[in-house]
Parts: sequence; C-alpha cells; structure tokens
Amino acid sequence: MTTYKEIYGTNVEVLASDPSNPVEGQIWYNSTSQTLKGYALVAGSWATAGPLNTGRNSLAGAGIQTAALAFGGAAGPVYVGNTESYNGTSWTELNDLNTARTGLAGAGATNTAALAFGGFFTGYLGETESWNGSTWTELNNLNTIRNQLAGTGTNTAALAFGGQPDLGGATAVNESWNGTSWTELNDLNKARRLLAGAGTNTAALAFGGYEPTPANDAVAFTESWNGTSWTAVNALNNARYAPGGDGTNTAALTFGGTSPSTPAAATETWNGTAWTVVNNLNTARSFLAGAGTNTAGLAFGGSPNLASTEEWSGPAVQTVNITVS
Repeated sequence: MTTYKEIYGTNVEVLASDPSNPVEGQIWYNSTSQTLKGYALVAGSWATAGPLNTGRNSLAGAGIQTAALAFGGAAGPVYVGNTESYNGTSWTELNDLNTARTGLAGAGATNTAALAFGGFFTGYLGETESWNGSTWTELNNLNTIRNQLAGTGTNTAALAFGGQPDLGGATAVNESWNGTSWTELNDLNKARRLLAGAGTNTAALAFGGYEPTPANDAVAFTESWNGTSWTAVNALNNARYAPGGDGTNTAALTFGGTSPSTPAAATETWNGTAWTVVNNLNTARSFLAGAGTNTAGLAFGGSPNLASTEEWSGPAVQTVNITVS
C-alpha cells in the first residue's frame, strides 16, 4: 500500500517566498525571511477601534464593519436621536432621528440605507424611520408598539420580533416590512424582550433575551426563521439578555449582554447548527449594538453609557509563523 510519506515525503518544503495558494495544514520554510510557516485556522479576536462621539446604551446599529450606522439610545438619563456613521476608522455625527428614543431596533445592509423602529421615549413607540445616507424620513408605524425588540434585514425588507409591549411583560409578535408597511406574520415560539437577531426578513435568527414569565431571567433560546415560521434550534452556550448580534441565520455572531446579572464579554459564533464560544470582547458590556458579519463584526456602545467600539476578525485560515517555545 502506498503511504503518505512515500507520496509527499517527510521533508519540509523550502521556498523563497510564501506560496500564493496554500492548503490548510501546509507547512514550509521561507528561506528569504528564514521563518518556518504554516497555513492554519486562527481563532477570532476583538480589537479596539475609534469610539462613538456620544457614549450611550440601548442604541441600534446597521451596516458592515467598515460602513456602519449607530442611532438612538440613552446617554445617561437622556434619550437621544443621535446618528453616527463609521468608516472603518472613526465615527462622524450626522442628522438625528426625528424621534429620539431608547430600546429601538434597526436594520440595514449599509450605513447609507437603514431602518429604525420601535423603542421608548415618553411611552412605547411604533414609529418607523428610513435613512437615505443624509436624513431620516418617517414612515408607517409598527402594528404592535413596543420597546426592547430585535430587528434584521434591510431598509426595504426588514423583520421586527419580540420586545416589550405597552402592557409590560414580553411579546412574541413578529412583523415583516416591505418598504412601505408592516405585516404581522407567525410569532416567535418564546415571547421575550432584550433579544438579538441576525439575517434577513426571510431567513433570520433570534437568540437570547429576557423572559419575564416563567423564567424571569436571561435565556439561551435560539430560533430560526424561514420566511414562514420560527423553529427552535440549538441554544446559546451562555444565557444572556441585551447582547449585540450580527451576521446571517447560518453564520451569526453574538457578544456581550447580561448573564445572569452582570455585563458579559462572552462571544459566540453560529454555523447554522450550533453556537461555539470564542474570544471575549475586551470590554464586558450589555445593551450594546452591532453590525457586520460573523467574521468581520463591529460592537459599539453599551451600558453604562459606553462610547467604545471593537472590531471582530473572525476565525480564518491564514498564514502563521511557527515557533518553538
């Protein structure tokens, strides 16, 4: 029988430069840099980035890691409509929401086209506003006014689910946005508020949250939306409420939150089947917002009135130096 050793040999390949198309697990010696190298899976990590201009919690976010939008929230006792745009390095103040609010949700694939909905000011809100890169325009309200809800999708095709209705407690109500109005669809399986979401309005993920009845605590419950109904899938490893979230329903990221009664730094990635614990945020926090993907994410704001921003570089196969300690 032919063996691996007979086919490939046992010597480490010597190259003058790194290969242009290496294979995972490949090892070589770079004679120019005199370095032993390999192509391997590297764990993801968070790095500190430029802070928000206005520190706040219970805000919403949209966009990607290099083009994100932050809007609304609570700056201490004051509920704000502040809107800021991120360019991959720093945040810039832009025009405010028409209705200042906390506990709102957001949706949007870029920092030039976003949607803000729900929240709380002097009462529970159903107000919906669309962002065109310059200003916010008021549109039709949610059918169920609520605070502390989650949202996913774009500014013309969004999903709003869960939250706290004006009667208190938590709701499982789920609504879809078509660019003009909201339509009620099938509810979540578990009513909860302070949950997070990822994905689109036809393929979404809802995870975590606070369940007033009967748990009266943080939950790890995760549900997947197929455009018609929600299905319970594998739970988070760490129950939490008020976390950040981003990505898709087959490749999501969640970070921070309160678990069980203190701000957490725990980060988990979703592969479409299960959650995996990865490297923590640098700053533990809850009531924060997120944008981006599960390999290039952004976390910003949070309690208590944080301005700090962190960028996530997800697990990836890449060239690494091999050392012997």
